[in-house]
Amino acid sequence: MNLQVTASSRQPERAAWSDAKLVHERAICLGFALDPNSSATYTSALNSYITFCRKHNRSVEPTEDTLSFFAVYMSSHINPRSVASYLSGICSQLEPFFPDVRVRRNSALVSRTLAGCHRRWGTPVRRKRPLGEDDILLVVDDLALSQIHDDMLFLSMLTTGRDGLMRLGELTVHDSVLRRNARKITLRHTVRVQPDHFSFFLPYHKADRFYEGNTIIIQQTARRSDPYSLFRTYLASRDGLFPMNRELWLRSNGTSPTRSWFIARLKGYFPQDVAGQSLRAGGATSLAEAGVPPNVIQAIGRWASDTFQIYIRKNPVLLQAMLFGRPVHQPA
Repeated sequence: MNLQVTASSRQPERAAWSDAKLVHERAICLGFALDPNSSATYTSALNSYITFCRKHNRSVEPTEDTLSFFAVYMSSHINPRSVASYLSGICSQLEPFFPDVRVRRNSALVSRTLAGCHRRWGTPVRRKRPLGEDDILLVVDDLALSQIHDDMLFLSMLTTGRDGLMRLGELTVHDSVLRRNARKITLRHTVRVQPDHFSFFLPYHKADRFYEGNTIIIQQTARRSDPYSLFRTYLASRDGLFPMNRELWLRSNGTSPTRSWFIARLKGYFPQDVAGQSLRAGGATSLAEAGVPPNVIQAIGRWASDTFQIYIRKNPVLLQAMLFGRPVHQPA
């Protein structure tokens, strides 16, 4: 078919690329398709798959038999929920070489094998408990009067993260320098402090594939755990120590707080049933208890789907009674 550009079309002058340059540029874009952290996780899954194939003298071609055997073998050693994630990573890594790998992964044999593994070896999900107001006050009472910069930082991150329904990865940087991404760091110049709230621009979050970002708004409250006043205290200390640095969250040594640093501080106050996701779960549960509609909670927490409901750690029956002051089956 001999297609021609229409006579009225105005195409800008652009130099043609060689085949080598086209391949090179495409390879770079394919490299950017996955977040570095996801890429590392997927690579780990592929390594497990290749090791399995070598141990059992099987071809690495992801046939239905091989994928189902891999699911059974791995499920006997690790949680079957993790095996499902492994299979997703294997598909992502092998798809350039075996284009129909996802069809094979979703076949009846593999899907039913994995379902059987869940029934045979599955264990209940043990989610970390949400941080409630009493938990936050425990830290506030201990650190509110501290003049140590890192104490101010931790307290502000804790209260801002809970009220802003933030992921730990949105407040901290990865422990591994190789897996850090400067584009994900919240910058000081995006902060806006108003009489009744403060805000800053979050350049990236887990559900934001195209770096469109979101503005986080934290309102002032009358609670003793008010994140607004604690943030202003931290910001004054941060600007006094590092007026020229661009990062919003900074430790006293001028570095960005890492995940392990924050978790270590958190463990100083709470047992093992509290972790980074407790901030987000605590914020979502608090909003639900206040009667905030689910669609608003989803928007505040920047969830792309209704999976946010697993973060609301309150039995619906108890939540109903709390909101309306009566049992669920009692007429209004």
